[in-house]
Amino acid sequence: MMRHLILALAVSCIFCVAGARASAADAEIVRVGVLKFGTVNWEIDTIVENGFDKKHGFSLEPVVLAGSDAGRIGINAGEVDVIVSDWLFVSRQRAEGIPLTFVPYSTSVGAIMVPDDSIAKTLADLRGSRVGVAGGPLDKNWLMFRALAQDRYGFDLAEETQPAFAAPPFLAEKLRDGELAAASNFWHYNARLETEGYRELVSGQDAAKAFGATGPISAIGYVFNEEWAAEHKDAMLGFVAASHEAKELLGTSDAAWDRLRPSMNAEDDAIFRNLVRRYREGIPSRPMAEEEADTEKIYRRLAAIGGEKLVGSAQTLSPGTFWSVLKEGE
Repeated sequence: MMRHLILALAVSCIFCVAGARASAADAEIVRVGVLKFGTVNWEIDTIVENGFDKKHGFSLEPVVLAGSDAGRIGINAGEVDVIVSDWLFVSRQRAEGIPLTFVPYSTSVGAIMVPDDSIAKTLADLRGSRVGVAGGPLDKNWLMFRALAQDRYGFDLAEETQPAFAAPPFLAEKLRDGELAAASNFWHYNARLETEGYRELVSGQDAAKAFGATGPISAIGYVFNEEWAAEHKDAMLGFVAASHEAKELLGTSDAAWDRLRPSMNAEDDAIFRNLVRRYREGIPSRPMAEEEADTEKIYRRLAAIGGEKLVGSAQTLSPGTFWSVLKEGE
């Protein structure tokens, strides 16, 4: 009798394992476009390493992209299912009839950095200076800083400074070399500079609050086609759940970061710790409807200064820019 029971249990376990393997094999694939050295890889790697994708019923497949433009082309061509971009891109696409939508990923934003001993205390002190700008003339942080300077001090940074547009690492080096008085750069480059004797003059979140935001807004998010998401709703909801679970782990576990450290290119302990601190500060925690309301305020201000080159025909944030399915669940 006992032998029969053991045999029955063994057979049952075999079928359970086979069923689990079949389920894993049949799990829907979600292809996420990532840059080779982008910070999004930290979350994607955490999802895969901990099996959060399988737990939530899908299989995550990272697709390495050559650059941000490749991601935008890929998402519209159906070569990837999800990319990381901003709500400016999504709103403009929706206005042009392409139904992309957005889920907040990070509130970490760029800032204008200056040396600790700089005499600059406000944007007004940058008049006549050479200022580096990452992301080009239509970078949203740069536009926000321009708008803030106009509102508070009555001048345009683009006209009364000497903007130098270049790649983020190049600008960081030129700031270190003293060839720039200040640099508007992305958050992870600034996190490194903070450990080397540089400070924030003003951040994108500072500017957002000046324009009426009631809390942190997500500079970037996961972007995907709304029609694709409707056809693959369980997989997309599973991806969002896995993302939240990875953020929760990275927000609390030092061991999770120790595992990621070799891929973070952190030159020393101070930089590593500051990257972790800044990443954690950027984990979104507000209801999406609140973020959307604040984003609409910022969008209007950016549209006013960036014009058609920035937003196309979408002078206000296009309806549906933030994924409505998640708002319905709040």
